[in-house]
Amino acid sequence: MSEQTPDTPETVPSAVDAQPLEERGSNRSQRPTSEAFKAFIAQGWAPRSEKLPQRLEVADYAAARREKVSEAFGGERLVLPAGPLKVRSNDTDYRFRPHSAFAHLTGLGTDREPDAVLVLDPKPDGGHDSVLYFRPRAGRDTEEFYADARYGELWVGARPSLEEVEAETGLHCRHIDQLPDALRKDVGADGVRVRVVPGADPRVEREVAEARAANGLTDEEYADLDNALAEFVSELRLVKDAWEIKQMRLAVHATARGFAEIVRALPDAVGHPRGERVVETAFESVARREGNGVGYDTIAAAGNHACTLHWIRNDGVVREGELVLVDAGVEVDSLYTADVTRTLPVNGEFTDAQRKVYQAVLDAADAAFTVAKPGNKFRDLHDAAMKVIADRLAEWGLLPVSAEESLDTEKGGYHRRWMVHGTSHHLGIDVHDCAQARREMYLDAELRPGMVFTIEPGLYFKADDLSVPEELRGIGVRIEDDVLLTEDGCENLSAMLPRKPDEIEEWMGSLRS
Repeated sequence: MSEQTPDTPETVPSAVDAQPLEERGSNRSQRPTSEAFKAFIAQGWAPRSEKLPQRLEVADYAAARREKVSEAFGGERLVLPAGPLKVRSNDTDYRFRPHSAFAHLTGLGTDREPDAVLVLDPKPDGGHDSVLYFRPRAGRDTEEFYADARYGELWVGARPSLEEVEAETGLHCRHIDQLPDALRKDVGADGVRVRVVPGADPRVEREVAEARAANGLTDEEYADLDNALAEFVSELRLVKDAWEIKQMRLAVHATARGFAEIVRALPDAVGHPRGERVVETAFESVARREGNGVGYDTIAAAGNHACTLHWIRNDGVVREGELVLVDAGVEVDSLYTADVTRTLPVNGEFTDAQRKVYQAVLDAADAAFTVAKPGNKFRDLHDAAMKVIADRLAEWGLLPVSAEESLDTEKGGYHRRWMVHGTSHHLGIDVHDCAQARREMYLDAELRPGMVFTIEPGLYFKADDLSVPEELRGIGVRIEDDVLLTEDGCENLSAMLPRKPDEIEEWMGSLRS
């Protein structure tokens, strides 16, 4: 990476506050720039193309989503930030990913428009104007072009113009500098109320707070307004539209190709002191080549590490005769992600003990699939899987009570020692999608066609768990599939990856031959 030492000091907002670049941990002196250099660097560039980009395929879907938000909050100004760049270390930033609500309502995905803000501005006759405020491309005759290491074109590439984004999205586009005045417009005790999605951009939240100070509401009332907006835009994603389902299929298919690469890489993993990272990078190379990257940190957990639910250090060895649990998903450029788990025998064949645990988990997953149909409750998925888990643990003599007593979680719940997580979560533009939805819209809600969620039971017997037979210690199994609810049942989107033990062994053998 080249040194980030622009020739001209340039004020650049950080992830939290507007600070000059030289105050973001850099002690490098800035070099003066002559007027002759400024004139020279501004000249001799080929003209930019005047051809506007085509309208994005998602634009009409995003407009329909905004219309639903508009109907729910008539007469109010709604502010949905993309979020700022975030500092990784000193003067380097993480790759930018916009806030999910912003991406969902604009259709802008990978790396699109840090610091941007979508504003739904109420119209006098009803409805809203949708306006996107962002930092457009700077002219080559500006210092920003060559001297701004965070936004300058010579440093990070060209940004689009206002006109180009308007053509892509159908949104009205304005320069981000106009946002403060737009937020204050018609705000007063009897004027327009302003809501903002909380937690997306502290700078924008401060500007909103200043703008709506004249409303006369308490901090608690403001918080209620903002949280209700966050809930609504989260619940808006509970049922996916046709474009979203298409993106989910793309993400799952790329994920399946990533799992095939894992199988091919297992012999190398066995011979490496950090074999789990061989597994991790085999998958992530596919994710980066075919999509935006991974949708979350990959879990590549071999042996006893599989019993740590969120094992992401991935620095352990991979041994013949053990299992490796891989929980991974490709995030495509639209930011929709898959979330799939497969537990694989490193040498391609399950031992009797491994197969015993694996089959129990598979039976639990299949039980959840049987109730995945419209009209049933979301919580029914978990209940169906847990009944199988409790029955199997009781059959093995591991529960101090009957399976029925253990399933009464207020009195027992003993089976949860070996399966502490939920069986399902919604999936989409976030790996745990719709997380701000109200309980009655999520766990207690009826399943509806168009919902996409996971089914992922597991059993985890830690190596130091003396309450289980020695042959089971160190075995952790999870099977996770991505499910689309249909009019009469469900479709397993990740069915192209084998699930049954015999099928897994055959599949792994075919990839290694």
